[in-house]
Amino acid sequence: MTGSPTPTTSGKTQEHISLAETYGAHNYHPLPVVLERGEGIWVWDVEGKKYMDCLSAYSAVNQGHCHPRLVATVKRQAERLTLTSRAFHNDQTGPFFRMLADLCGMDMVLPMNSGAEAVETAIKTARKWGYLKKGVEADRAEIITFENNFHGRTTTLVGFSTDPQYREGFGPFTPGFRTVPYGDVDAVRKAVNRNTVGILVEPIQGEAGVIVPPEGFLRDLKALCAAENVLFLADEIQTGLGRTGRLFACQYENVVPDVYIIGKALAGGFYPVSAVVSSREVLGIFRPGDHGSTFGGNPLACALATEALRILVEENLVERAERMGTYFMEGLREMSSPLVKEVRGKGLLIGVELKPESGPARAYCEKLMERGMLCKETHQSVIRFAPPLVIERQDVDWALGRIGEVIG
Repeated sequence: MTGSPTPTTSGKTQEHISLAETYGAHNYHPLPVVLERGEGIWVWDVEGKKYMDCLSAYSAVNQGHCHPRLVATVKRQAERLTLTSRAFHNDQTGPFFRMLADLCGMDMVLPMNSGAEAVETAIKTARKWGYLKKGVEADRAEIITFENNFHGRTTTLVGFSTDPQYREGFGPFTPGFRTVPYGDVDAVRKAVNRNTVGILVEPIQGEAGVIVPPEGFLRDLKALCAAENVLFLADEIQTGLGRTGRLFACQYENVVPDVYIIGKALAGGFYPVSAVVSSREVLGIFRPGDHGSTFGGNPLACALATEALRILVEENLVERAERMGTYFMEGLREMSSPLVKEVRGKGLLIGVELKPESGPARAYCEKLMERGMLCKETHQSVIRFAPPLVIERQDVDWALGRIGEVIG
């Protein structure tokens, strides 16, 4: 299959799409479906058609759509207090900080809103730590990043992207970054110098096509950081909180980073919540006024995040992700499709890379949509499957049946 026509739309669907296309900036290319309701792994469009969500809002909905415990939490907290700013304490912030710090095995939490804000916060943290603790000369700090990275859309973050589209038209960019090939420890070692304050890495590169690094890469990075007095900054925004079958993907190599960067599923898809989590030695460098956010750490966000973390633990979603992910990938590999180059991933973060002659991945995503499955292509040739972690074995069987019809 080399392509397929754009699926036809009708009625309410076309009305909503027309409104969005007319009045919204065209910075996305969504599939032609308009969703209005969700429950668990399922969503329904405005025409009443039911779909399995195999994207989970890029892993923000690990706990499933509209989890009843989170619905109850948002109702309860919204009736009490939603926003104070950090000018005052509130009764939800401290318990959230303690729970997240304990889960991460860390001392302190710095809350933000979006994942990109958390990455920016980690960059500021590493730089200031470098000046105060390592003795790097003022304004000379460097952070090592990797080719094909995706850490967000701010000007600084796209400045060290290697995707031309992310950069084109948005310069000039922030200095202070060195980019090396992903998975190449020798290249990292050569890039480290006395001004290096951090190495920023995704344990699995999700947007790049679910790229899993070579065994031992993260472990070697951690050892290098320790030897060179450099901070290991793990961007676990997409891979963390159970998605890969571990609480954090770094745990596959028994690596504890110096800094965790967390977002997406931290509030179960109800609210944008992110955080930087680290030791007191690292986050203790901040003084009042150094950094902040009006909405970061607000009581509604903290109440939701605390409950979302409890759900992950109490419902054993991390273990379920490992079990269901293994079953899902085995089923995909057993298809032995002539269209498929490789099936890869960890847990329920799965990428199916198509052969060049198979055509663009979007055409297959459209075919799957017609069969009641919603997933999204990445880097033109990869179909990503990342359903909510509450998925059951019979749901995976249902999904494999539809996938088999399209690429089997």
